[in-house]
Amino acid sequence: MLKQPTKKLSGEKRKALEALAKLPDEKIDFSDIPEIRELPSDRVIGKFYRPRKTAVTIRLDSDVLAWLKASGDGYQTRINDYLRQRMRRNRKSATRS
Repeated sequence: MLKQPTKKLSGEKRKALEALAKLPDEKIDFSDIPEIRELPSDRVIGKFYRPRKTAVTIRLDSDVLAWLKASGDGYQTRINDYLRQRMRRNRKSATRS
C-alpha cells in the first residue's frame, strides 16, 4: 500500500504552530487532556516516527540475502530494523559506560 506524502502546511497554519511552540508550558491549557500516570502495557514506541530514508548500495553475502528474501517481501525493511536494533543496543551500552 502506497502512503500519501504529507501535505505542506499553509503559511497561516505554520504561523499558528510557531506561535504555539513559543508559548511557555504554563500558558498552555491541558485541561482537556488526561494526565498519563502509567504507560499502557501495549504501548508502541516510535509508532509515528518516520525517519527520512536514504538510498544506499550495500554488498551482502549471497546466502545472507537469500535468507532475508526467503521470509517474504520487505527484506530491506528487515535489514533496516536489524541495523536499528543494533544501533539502539550500541547507544545503550555507550551511555552505561
